[in-house]
Amino acid sequence: MSPTVNTPLAKLRLRLTAWYVGTFGLILLLLGGGLFFAIRRQISRQLDTSLHQAVLALQQAARIREVESRTTTGAVVDAVDELHIPDRSLYLLEPDGTPVKPSAAPDWIRDAALRAAHDGRVEQERKAPHEHQLRLHAERFEVTGRRTYVAAAVADVVELEDQYSALIYAFGAAALVGLVLVAAGGWLLVRKSTAPVEQTMETMRRFMADAAHELRTPIAVLRGQAEVVLQRDREPPEYAEALRRIEREAERLGATVEDLLTLARADAGERPIARERVFLDDLALDAASAARALAERRGVELEVGTFEEGAVLGDPTLLHQLLMIVLDNAVKFTPRGGRVKLSAAAPGGQAEVVVEDTGVGIGAEQLPHIFERFYRGDPARGRGDGARGAGLGLAIARWIADAHGAQLLVTSEPGKGTRVAIRFPPVVSSS
Repeated sequence: MSPTVNTPLAKLRLRLTAWYVGTFGLILLLLGGGLFFAIRRQISRQLDTSLHQAVLALQQAARIREVESRTTTGAVVDAVDELHIPDRSLYLLEPDGTPVKPSAAPDWIRDAALRAAHDGRVEQERKAPHEHQLRLHAERFEVTGRRTYVAAAVADVVELEDQYSALIYAFGAAALVGLVLVAAGGWLLVRKSTAPVEQTMETMRRFMADAAHELRTPIAVLRGQAEVVLQRDREPPEYAEALRRIEREAERLGATVEDLLTLARADAGERPIARERVFLDDLALDAASAARALAERRGVELEVGTFEEGAVLGDPTLLHQLLMIVLDNAVKFTPRGGRVKLSAAAPGGQAEVVVEDTGVGIGAEQLPHIFERFYRGDPARGRGDGARGAGLGLAIARWIADAHGAQLLVTSEPGKGTRVAIRFPPVVSSS
Protein backbone atom coordinates (compact mmCIF):
# COMPACT_ATOMS: atom_id res chain seq x y z
CA MET A 1 0.00 0.00 0.00
CA SER A 2 1.13 3.50 -0.74
CA PRO A 3 2.01 5.78 2.20
CA THR A 4 -0.27 8.40 0.67
CA VAL A 5 -3.14 5.97 1.20
CA ASN A 6 -2.16 4.66 4.63
CA THR A 7 -1.34 7.98 6.31
CA PRO A 8 -4.78 9.64 5.92
CA LEU A 9 -6.52 6.36 6.75
CA ALA A 10 -4.36 5.84 9.84
CA LYS A 11 -5.28 9.32 11.05
CA LEU A 12 -8.92 8.65 10.27
CA ARG A 13 -8.85 5.38 12.21
CA LEU A 14 -7.26 7.03 15.22
CA ARG A 15 -9.77 9.87 15.08
CA LEU A 16 -12.75 7.50 14.83
CA THR A 17 -11.41 5.32 17.65
CA ALA A 18 -10.96 8.43 19.79
CA TRP A 19 -14.54 9.40 19.05
CA TYR A 20 -15.75 5.94 20.05
CA VAL A 21 -13.81 6.05 23.32
CA GLY A 22 -14.82 9.65 24.05
CA THR A 23 -18.49 8.98 23.36
CA PHE A 24 -18.46 5.84 25.48
CA GLY A 25 -16.60 7.68 28.25
CA LEU A 26 -19.17 10.49 28.22
CA ILE A 27 -21.99 7.94 28.40
CA LEU A 28 -20.27 6.25 31.35
CA LEU A 29 -19.75 9.61 33.04
CA LEU A 30 -23.40 10.63 32.69
CA LEU A 31 -24.68 7.18 33.59
CA GLY A 32 -22.27 6.85 36.50
CA GLY A 33 -23.14 10.30 37.84
CA GLY A 34 -26.85 9.56 37.83
CA LEU A 35 -26.28 6.10 39.23
CA PHE A 36 -24.03 7.37 42.04
CA PHE A 37 -26.53 10.08 42.97
CA ALA A 38 -29.39 7.58 43.12
CA ILE A 39 -27.37 5.02 45.08
CA ARG A 40 -26.08 7.66 47.48
CA ARG A 41 -29.63 8.72 48.24
CA GLN A 42 -30.64 5.10 48.69
CA ILE A 43 -27.76 4.38 51.07
CA SER A 44 -28.54 7.57 52.99
CA ARG A 45 -32.16 6.49 53.33
CA GLN A 46 -31.08 3.08 54.53
CA LEU A 47 -28.90 4.74 57.19
CA ASP A 48 -31.80 6.91 58.32
CA THR A 49 -34.05 3.87 58.41
CA SER A 50 -31.55 1.94 60.53
CA LEU A 51 -31.30 4.86 63.00
CA HIS A 52 -35.08 5.04 63.21
CA GLN A 53 -35.27 1.29 63.84
CA ALA A 54 -32.60 1.58 66.55
CA VAL A 55 -34.64 4.27 68.30
CA LEU A 56 -37.79 2.14 68.06
CA ALA A 57 -35.88 -0.83 69.49
CA LEU A 58 -34.72 1.32 72.39
CA GLN A 59 -38.25 2.52 73.05
CA GLN A 60 -39.65 -1.01 72.93
CA ALA A 61 -36.97 -2.33 75.30
CA ALA A 62 -37.60 0.54 77.72
CA ARG A 63 -41.34 -0.15 77.82
CA ILE A 64 -40.78 -3.86 78.35
CA ARG A 65 -38.32 -3.27 81.21
CA GLU A 66 -40.68 -0.75 82.76
CA VAL A 67 -43.53 -3.22 82.79
CA GLU A 68 -41.37 -6.04 84.18
CA SER A 69 -39.82 -4.13 87.09
CA ARG A 70 -42.52 -1.58 87.91
CA THR A 71 -39.82 0.98 88.51
CA THR A 72 -39.09 4.01 86.42
CA THR A 73 -35.53 5.04 86.05
CA GLY A 74 -33.78 1.77 86.73
CA ALA A 75 -35.87 -0.14 84.22
CA VAL A 76 -35.20 2.28 81.42
CA VAL A 77 -31.48 2.29 82.18
CA ASP A 78 -31.41 -1.48 81.96
CA ALA A 79 -33.12 -1.23 78.57
CA VAL A 80 -30.27 0.87 77.21
CA ASP A 81 -27.67 -1.50 78.65
CA GLU A 82 -29.21 -4.62 77.20
CA LEU A 83 -29.35 -3.36 73.62
CA HIS A 84 -26.25 -3.99 71.46
CA ILE A 85 -26.64 -2.53 67.95
CA PRO A 86 -23.36 -2.54 65.99
CA ASP A 87 -22.00 0.85 64.90
CA ARG A 88 -24.86 2.70 66.64
CA SER A 89 -24.58 4.86 69.82
CA LEU A 90 -27.79 4.91 71.87
CA TYR A 91 -28.81 7.67 74.27
CA LEU A 92 -31.72 7.99 76.64
CA LEU A 93 -32.42 11.52 77.87
CA GLU A 94 -34.94 13.47 79.92
CA PRO A 95 -37.16 15.94 78.08
CA ASP A 96 -35.02 18.75 79.42
CA GLY A 97 -31.90 17.25 77.81
CA THR A 98 -30.49 15.64 80.94
CA PRO A 99 -28.73 12.35 80.07
CA VAL A 100 -30.17 9.20 81.66
CA LYS A 101 -28.01 6.61 79.98
CA PRO A 102 -25.17 7.09 79.46
CA SER A 103 -24.71 9.55 82.26
CA ALA A 104 -23.07 12.11 80.00
CA ALA A 105 -23.81 13.25 76.46
CA PRO A 106 -22.36 15.90 74.16
CA ASP A 107 -24.09 19.26 74.20
CA TRP A 108 -25.33 18.92 70.60
CA ILE A 109 -27.09 15.66 71.47
CA ARG A 110 -28.69 17.29 74.53
CA ASP A 111 -29.86 20.19 72.34
CA ALA A 112 -31.30 17.72 69.85
CA ALA A 113 -33.14 15.99 72.74
CA LEU A 114 -34.69 19.29 73.78
CA ARG A 115 -35.97 19.86 70.23
CA ALA A 116 -37.23 16.29 69.96
CA ALA A 117 -39.08 16.69 73.28
CA HIS A 118 -40.77 19.75 71.84
CA ASP A 119 -41.31 18.64 68.22
CA GLY A 120 -41.69 14.89 68.73
CA ARG A 121 -38.70 13.92 66.60
CA VAL A 122 -35.58 15.44 65.08
CA GLU A 123 -32.87 14.46 62.58
CA GLN A 124 -29.52 16.17 62.53
CA GLU A 125 -25.99 15.91 61.11
CA ARG A 126 -22.87 17.26 62.77
CA LYS A 127 -19.18 17.31 61.97
CA ALA A 128 -17.00 15.37 64.34
CA PRO A 129 -13.24 15.44 64.84
CA HIS A 130 -10.98 13.84 62.21
CA GLU A 131 -13.34 14.92 59.41
CA HIS A 132 -16.07 12.51 60.47
CA GLN A 133 -19.74 13.25 59.95
CA LEU A 134 -22.32 12.07 62.53
CA ARG A 135 -26.00 11.59 61.91
CA LEU A 136 -28.61 11.60 64.71
CA HIS A 137 -32.21 10.52 64.96
CA ALA A 138 -34.14 11.33 68.16
CA GLU A 139 -37.78 10.74 69.18
CA ARG A 140 -39.90 11.52 72.20
CA PHE A 141 -41.78 8.61 73.81
CA GLU A 142 -43.69 7.69 76.96
CA VAL A 143 -43.52 4.68 79.29
CA THR A 144 -46.02 3.40 81.83
CA GLY A 145 -46.87 6.11 84.33
CA ARG A 146 -46.79 8.71 81.61
CA ARG A 147 -43.09 9.28 82.14
CA THR A 148 -41.58 10.96 79.03
CA TYR A 149 -38.13 10.31 77.62
CA VAL A 150 -36.18 11.04 74.48
CA ALA A 151 -34.47 8.14 72.67
CA ALA A 152 -31.61 9.00 70.32
CA ALA A 153 -29.40 6.94 67.99
CA VAL A 154 -26.19 8.21 66.43
CA ALA A 155 -24.19 6.73 63.54
CA ASP A 156 -20.96 7.72 61.86
CA VAL A 157 -21.63 8.62 58.22
CA VAL A 158 -18.22 7.15 57.38
CA GLU A 159 -20.14 3.91 56.98
CA LEU A 160 -22.08 5.48 54.12
CA GLU A 161 -18.94 7.00 52.67
CA ASP A 162 -17.14 3.66 52.80
CA GLN A 163 -19.91 2.00 50.84
CA TYR A 164 -19.99 4.88 48.41
CA SER A 165 -16.21 4.81 47.94
CA ALA A 166 -16.27 1.07 47.36
CA LEU A 167 -18.95 1.59 44.73
CA ILE A 168 -16.93 4.33 43.05
CA TYR A 169 -13.79 2.16 42.97
CA ALA A 170 -15.73 -0.80 41.56
CA PHE A 171 -17.48 1.30 38.92
CA GLY A 172 -14.25 3.14 38.08
CA ALA A 173 -12.39 -0.13 37.57
CA ALA A 174 -15.22 -1.52 35.43
CA ALA A 175 -15.35 1.75 33.43
CA LEU A 176 -11.60 1.64 32.84
CA VAL A 177 -11.79 -1.95 31.61
CA GLY A 178 -14.78 -0.95 29.46
CA LEU A 179 -12.88 1.94 27.92
CA VAL A 180 -9.92 -0.32 27.13
CA LEU A 181 -12.25 -2.86 25.53
CA VAL A 182 -14.06 -0.12 23.60
CA ALA A 183 -10.74 1.26 22.39
CA ALA A 184 -9.59 -2.18 21.22
CA GLY A 185 -12.98 -3.12 19.77
CA GLY A 186 -13.40 0.30 18.20
CA TRP A 187 -10.00 0.05 16.55
CA LEU A 188 -10.89 -3.36 15.11
CA LEU A 189 -14.30 -2.14 13.93
CA VAL A 190 -12.76 0.97 12.39
CA ARG A 191 -10.15 -1.11 10.59
CA LYS A 192 -12.85 -3.43 9.31
CA SER A 193 -15.17 -0.59 8.28
CA THR A 194 -12.41 1.38 6.55
CA ALA A 195 -11.00 -1.64 4.73
CA PRO A 196 -13.36 -1.10 1.74
CA VAL A 197 -12.38 2.58 1.72
CA GLU A 198 -8.71 1.63 1.73
CA GLN A 199 -9.29 -0.85 -1.06
CA THR A 200 -11.25 1.73 -3.05
CA MET A 201 -8.54 4.36 -2.59
CA GLU A 202 -5.88 1.90 -3.66
CA THR A 203 -7.99 0.88 -6.67
CA MET A 204 -8.46 4.52 -7.62
CA ARG A 205 -4.75 5.22 -7.24
CA ARG A 206 -3.87 2.23 -9.40
CA PHE A 207 -6.63 3.13 -11.87
CA MET A 208 -5.32 6.67 -12.26
CA ALA A 209 -1.75 5.45 -12.66
CA ASP A 210 -2.79 2.86 -15.25
CA ALA A 211 -4.96 5.39 -17.08
CA ALA A 212 -2.12 7.90 -17.22
CA HIS A 213 0.23 5.21 -18.51
CA GLU A 214 -2.31 4.02 -21.08
CA LEU A 215 -3.05 7.50 -22.38
CA ARG A 216 0.61 8.47 -22.51
CA THR A 217 1.40 5.97 -25.29
CA PRO A 218 -1.08 7.18 -27.94
CA ILE A 219 -0.36 10.80 -27.06
CA ALA A 220 3.36 10.15 -27.51
CA VAL A 221 2.67 8.45 -30.85
CA LEU A 222 0.51 11.37 -32.03
CA ARG A 223 3.15 13.84 -31.01
CA GLY A 224 5.91 11.80 -32.61
CA GLN A 225 4.04 11.44 -35.88
CA ALA A 226 3.37 15.15 -36.01
CA GLU A 227 7.01 16.03 -35.24
CA VAL A 228 8.29 13.66 -37.94
CA VAL A 229 5.94 15.11 -40.53
CA LEU A 230 6.87 18.67 -39.65
CA GLN A 231 10.63 18.11 -39.81
CA ARG A 232 10.69 18.73 -43.59
CA ASP A 233 8.44 19.27 -46.56
CA ARG A 234 6.89 16.09 -47.88
CA GLU A 235 4.89 14.86 -50.81
CA PRO A 236 1.07 14.72 -50.49
CA PRO A 237 0.99 10.89 -50.24
CA GLU A 238 3.40 11.05 -47.28
CA TYR A 239 1.21 13.62 -45.55
CA ALA A 240 -1.83 11.43 -46.19
CA GLU A 241 -0.14 8.36 -44.70
CA ALA A 242 0.98 10.34 -41.63
CA LEU A 243 -2.56 11.64 -41.15
CA ARG A 244 -3.95 8.12 -41.42
CA ARG A 245 -1.56 6.96 -38.67
CA ILE A 246 -2.53 9.94 -36.55
CA GLU A 247 -6.19 9.15 -37.15
CA ARG A 248 -5.74 5.54 -36.00
CA GLU A 249 -4.01 6.63 -32.80
CA ALA A 250 -6.63 9.35 -32.21
CA GLU A 251 -9.35 6.73 -32.66
CA ARG A 252 -7.65 4.43 -30.18
CA LEU A 253 -7.18 7.32 -27.75
CA GLY A 254 -10.84 8.29 -28.10
CA ALA A 255 -11.97 4.72 -27.46
CA THR A 256 -9.83 4.53 -24.32
CA VAL A 257 -11.18 7.84 -23.04
CA GLU A 258 -14.74 6.69 -23.75
CA ASP A 259 -14.15 3.47 -21.83
CA LEU A 260 -12.64 5.41 -18.94
CA LEU A 261 -15.66 7.71 -18.89
CA THR A 262 -18.02 4.72 -18.91
CA LEU A 263 -16.26 3.13 -15.93
CA ALA A 264 -16.09 6.44 -14.06
CA ARG A 265 -19.83 6.96 -14.50
CA ALA A 266 -20.47 3.38 -13.46
CA ASP A 267 -18.41 3.80 -10.28
CA ALA A 268 -20.22 7.04 -9.46
CA GLY A 269 -23.62 5.51 -10.18
CA GLU A 270 -24.30 8.23 -12.76
CA ARG A 271 -25.13 5.85 -15.60
CA PRO A 272 -28.89 5.17 -15.47
CA ILE A 273 -29.84 1.61 -16.33
CA ALA A 274 -33.14 1.02 -18.08
CA ARG A 275 -35.27 -1.96 -17.11
CA GLU A 276 -37.08 -3.22 -20.17
CA ARG A 277 -38.24 -6.65 -21.21
CA VAL A 278 -36.11 -7.59 -24.22
CA PHE A 279 -35.32 -10.84 -25.99
CA LEU A 280 -31.71 -11.91 -25.73
CA ASP A 281 -31.74 -13.89 -28.96
CA ASP A 282 -32.66 -10.74 -30.92
CA LEU A 283 -29.88 -8.78 -29.25
CA ALA A 284 -27.42 -11.60 -29.97
CA LEU A 285 -28.35 -11.66 -33.67
CA ASP A 286 -27.88 -7.88 -33.92
CA ALA A 287 -24.46 -8.15 -32.24
CA ALA A 288 -23.46 -10.99 -34.57
CA SER A 289 -24.38 -8.91 -37.60
CA ALA A 290 -22.31 -6.00 -36.30
CA ALA A 291 -19.31 -8.20 -35.51
CA ARG A 292 -19.40 -10.08 -38.81
CA ALA A 293 -17.55 -7.35 -40.72
CA LEU A 294 -14.72 -7.41 -38.14
CA ALA A 295 -14.55 -11.21 -38.35
CA GLU A 296 -14.36 -11.16 -42.16
CA ARG A 297 -11.63 -8.56 -42.07
CA ARG A 298 -9.58 -10.79 -39.80
CA GLY A 299 -10.30 -13.95 -41.73
CA VAL A 300 -12.31 -15.50 -38.88
CA GLU A 301 -15.53 -17.41 -39.43
CA LEU A 302 -18.43 -16.17 -37.31
CA GLU A 303 -20.95 -18.98 -36.90
CA VAL A 304 -24.44 -18.60 -35.49
CA GLY A 305 -25.45 -21.72 -33.60
CA THR A 306 -28.66 -22.70 -31.89
CA PHE A 307 -30.98 -19.85 -31.02
CA GLU A 308 -33.82 -20.06 -28.53
CA GLU A 309 -36.09 -17.26 -27.49
CA GLY A 310 -35.19 -15.94 -24.03
CA ALA A 311 -36.48 -12.83 -22.28
CA VAL A 312 -34.34 -10.70 -19.99
CA LEU A 313 -35.01 -7.52 -18.03
CA GLY A 314 -32.42 -4.85 -18.71
CA ASP A 315 -30.99 -1.99 -20.71
CA PRO A 316 -30.91 -2.91 -24.45
CA THR A 317 -28.02 -0.53 -25.19
CA LEU A 318 -25.82 -1.88 -22.42
CA LEU A 319 -26.69 -5.49 -23.20
CA HIS A 320 -25.76 -4.94 -26.84
CA GLN A 321 -22.46 -3.41 -25.69
CA LEU A 322 -21.84 -6.44 -23.44
CA LEU A 323 -22.34 -8.88 -26.31
CA MET A 324 -20.16 -6.78 -28.63
CA ILE A 325 -17.30 -6.73 -26.11
CA VAL A 326 -17.37 -10.52 -25.75
CA LEU A 327 -17.62 -11.06 -29.53
CA ASP A 328 -14.91 -8.49 -30.24
CA ASN A 329 -12.50 -10.21 -27.85
CA ALA A 330 -13.26 -13.62 -29.32
CA VAL A 331 -12.57 -12.39 -32.87
CA LYS A 332 -9.43 -10.46 -31.89
CA PHE A 333 -7.76 -13.43 -30.24
CA THR A 334 -8.72 -16.03 -32.82
CA PRO A 335 -6.08 -16.65 -35.52
CA ARG A 336 -6.93 -16.29 -39.17
CA GLY A 337 -8.87 -19.31 -40.37
CA GLY A 338 -10.32 -19.86 -36.89
CA ARG A 339 -13.95 -19.92 -35.86
CA VAL A 340 -16.17 -18.03 -33.41
CA LYS A 341 -19.57 -19.51 -32.55
CA LEU A 342 -22.47 -17.61 -31.01
CA SER A 343 -25.44 -19.42 -29.46
CA ALA A 344 -28.46 -18.39 -27.41
CA ALA A 345 -30.57 -20.63 -25.22
CA ALA A 346 -32.97 -20.49 -22.28
CA PRO A 347 -32.47 -23.61 -20.16
CA GLY A 348 -34.85 -23.65 -17.20
CA GLY A 349 -36.17 -20.21 -18.12
CA GLN A 350 -32.73 -18.60 -17.75
CA ALA A 351 -31.66 -16.77 -20.90
CA GLU A 352 -28.04 -17.50 -21.79
CA VAL A 353 -25.63 -16.45 -24.53
CA VAL A 354 -22.52 -18.53 -25.22
CA VAL A 355 -19.54 -17.35 -27.29
CA GLU A 356 -16.95 -20.01 -28.19
CA ASP A 357 -13.77 -19.48 -30.16
CA THR A 358 -10.82 -21.51 -31.40
CA GLY A 359 -8.37 -18.82 -30.41
CA VAL A 360 -5.14 -18.76 -28.45
CA GLY A 361 -6.87 -19.33 -25.11
CA ILE A 362 -6.11 -17.99 -21.66
CA GLY A 363 -3.78 -19.50 -19.09
CA ALA A 364 -5.23 -20.72 -15.80
CA GLU A 365 -3.14 -18.21 -13.85
CA GLN A 366 -4.55 -15.36 -15.94
CA LEU A 367 -8.26 -16.26 -15.77
CA PRO A 368 -8.89 -14.71 -12.32
CA HIS A 369 -7.54 -11.34 -13.56
CA ILE A 370 -9.11 -10.91 -16.99
CA PHE A 371 -11.89 -8.64 -15.65
CA GLU A 372 -9.45 -6.29 -13.93
CA ARG A 373 -9.05 -2.86 -15.43
CA PHE A 374 -6.09 -2.44 -17.78
CA TYR A 375 -5.22 -6.13 -17.46
CA ARG A 376 -4.09 -7.54 -20.79
CA GLY A 377 -2.45 -10.74 -19.68
CA ASP A 378 0.28 -12.45 -21.68
CA PRO A 379 1.62 -10.16 -24.44
CA ALA A 380 1.78 -13.25 -26.64
CA ARG A 381 -2.02 -13.12 -26.86
CA GLY A 382 -1.73 -9.95 -28.92
CA ARG A 383 -0.77 -10.86 -32.46
CA GLY A 384 0.30 -7.38 -33.51
CA ASP A 385 -2.55 -7.05 -36.02
CA GLY A 386 -4.62 -4.64 -34.07
CA ALA A 387 -5.58 -7.01 -31.30
CA ARG A 388 -4.14 -4.72 -28.70
CA GLY A 389 -6.41 -2.68 -26.47
CA ALA A 390 -6.51 -0.70 -23.24
CA GLY A 391 -7.65 -3.66 -21.17
CA LEU A 392 -10.95 -2.01 -20.22
CA GLY A 393 -13.44 -3.93 -22.33
CA LEU A 394 -13.90 -6.92 -20.03
CA ALA A 395 -14.04 -4.62 -16.99
CA ILE A 396 -16.97 -2.84 -18.63
CA ALA A 397 -18.50 -6.21 -19.52
CA ARG A 398 -18.27 -7.28 -15.86
CA TRP A 399 -19.95 -4.06 -14.73
CA ILE A 400 -22.81 -4.49 -17.24
CA ALA A 401 -23.30 -8.12 -16.23
CA ASP A 402 -23.30 -7.28 -12.51
CA ALA A 403 -25.75 -4.43 -13.10
CA HIS A 404 -28.16 -6.95 -14.66
CA GLY A 405 -27.57 -9.69 -12.11
CA ALA A 406 -25.97 -11.87 -14.80
CA GLN A 407 -23.11 -14.33 -14.46
CA LEU A 408 -20.01 -14.21 -16.64
CA LEU A 409 -18.59 -17.72 -16.79
CA VAL A 410 -15.26 -18.10 -18.61
CA THR A 411 -13.44 -21.34 -19.32
CA SER A 412 -10.36 -21.56 -21.48
CA GLU A 413 -7.52 -23.80 -22.53
CA PRO A 414 -4.37 -22.33 -24.03
CA GLY A 415 -4.01 -23.19 -27.69
CA LYS A 416 -7.56 -24.54 -27.99
CA GLY A 417 -9.88 -21.63 -27.36
CA THR A 418 -12.15 -19.91 -24.89
CA ARG A 419 -15.81 -20.26 -23.92
CA VAL A 420 -17.73 -17.34 -22.40
CA ALA A 421 -21.25 -17.91 -21.08
CA ILE A 422 -23.46 -14.99 -20.03
CA ARG A 423 -26.30 -16.32 -17.89
CA PHE A 424 -29.16 -14.02 -16.88
CA PRO A 425 -31.64 -14.47 -14.04
CA PRO A 426 -35.14 -15.61 -15.01
CA VAL A 427 -37.73 -12.90 -15.68
CA VAL A 428 -40.61 -13.04 -13.22
CA SER A 429 -43.93 -12.71 -15.02
CA SER A 430 -46.03 -9.72 -13.91
CA SER A 431 -49.19 -11.83 -14.12
